[in-house]
Amino acid sequence: MLGRYRILLLDAAPGDLLRVELERLLGHGLAVTLNLRRVADRAGARATWGGRVGFTDFDPFDEAALIAETLRDGGHQAVKSRAGVPLRAAFLAATAGGADASGAAGACGAAGVSGVAAVSGAAGTATGALRVIGRAGAGTDHVDLAAATRLGVAVTHTPGSNADAVAEFALAQLLALTRDLAGHNTASHRGDWRSPAAPARALSELTLGILGPGRIGRALAGRARALGMAVQGLGRTPAEGDGRTPAEGDGVRRADSLAELLATSDVVSVHLPLTARTRGLVGRRELALLRPGAILLNTARGGIVDERALADALRDPGHPLAAAAVDTFEHEHAAFDSPLFGLPNALLTPHVAGMTRSAMAEAAVRCADHIAALLYGRPDGVPVANGWRLTADGWRLAAGGPSVPTLPFGRVGAPGWAR
Repeated sequence: MLGRYRILLLDAAPGDLLRVELERLLGHGLAVTLNLRRVADRAGARATWGGRVGFTDFDPFDEAALIAETLRDGGHQAVKSRAGVPLRAAFLAATAGGADASGAAGACGAAGVSGVAAVSGAAGTATGALRVIGRAGAGTDHVDLAAATRLGVAVTHTPGSNADAVAEFALAQLLALTRDLAGHNTASHRGDWRSPAAPARALSELTLGILGPGRIGRALAGRARALGMAVQGLGRTPAEGDGRTPAEGDGVRRADSLAELLATSDVVSVHLPLTARTRGLVGRRELALLRPGAILLNTARGGIVDERALADALRDPGHPLAAAAVDTFEHEHAAFDSPLFGLPNALLTPHVAGMTRSAMAEAAVRCADHIAALLYGRPDGVPVANGWRLTADGWRLAAGGPSVPTLPFGRVGAPGWAR
């Protein structure tokens, strides 16, 4: 492995997609350490890949074990996460805070420049410090971006890789709740021939409000409009990497504020990143603005919608919110807990909206390509979520720390679009 960059796969792609991911990484000349903890067929993986990759087996959500494994045998220059393993300041300081990393970060902070070397080390030479974090997915809220930037670690991700999968899932949530599929299923399994108290409204009678009409939001909007729904949106403009507002050519009406979107939508679907600006964006005050009989869908991130306020609203028969479907939670994985547990009008799923075969394969391959490009000093076109930016002079660290995209709206009544 001497002279090769080492990557630690915290959670590899599942099933036979493991082969796709490993072949891509090995094809880039990377030395791979595979964490077997979430691999279903561990013996099979060892037998198939034993001569080509290294193995470990640990819980990546255990920070002490995560640090130890990242540093093992001289350290890994990259780690890849799929399930959003928390990569916080302590982890970054321990794995990227050695002499090489701190020297690069210090030079960047002082001079405002780094070139490619601060990301990859000397060309063609593997250093022990962590240099790249890759996320096979869009969200990077699990990473301390400010700490990563200070320590010279680029955080790359795969925005849009699961857009169609999440849009389809949100549509499935919408259909399940508007037609009360879970309730009818439960009654039918009991032998109870239950007819609805009132006929359901057709989708063509409903207005869908999309909070964050980016790649996923636009994919959902297209599907909803094909089913006859009126669609309106509120979020950033223009959408990243696309150059046009969601209202242009998509038939999506632009709402002027969060309050307007909530008050004029029968269904509200959340598709925002979790940032300091969006945490708690939808709370008690916002939920009270909904139309009577409204439905809320959240396939974005836990923390954007206040779960306690949501649970209280769903328990209140006089509240305008009738039902909610939630796929993302404030506390997930081993810490999974929510005040929504047990509520019959809450459809809960374990963060699986983006998990289709095609979406996961694309995310795994793109993430592998992005990591390799950054390690080998070829950052052109690679999405990076923290302070690293490609300029005419090379790959530099933005002066003043991380430059994370923010959304133009705040609480109720704030303008919904950048002017």
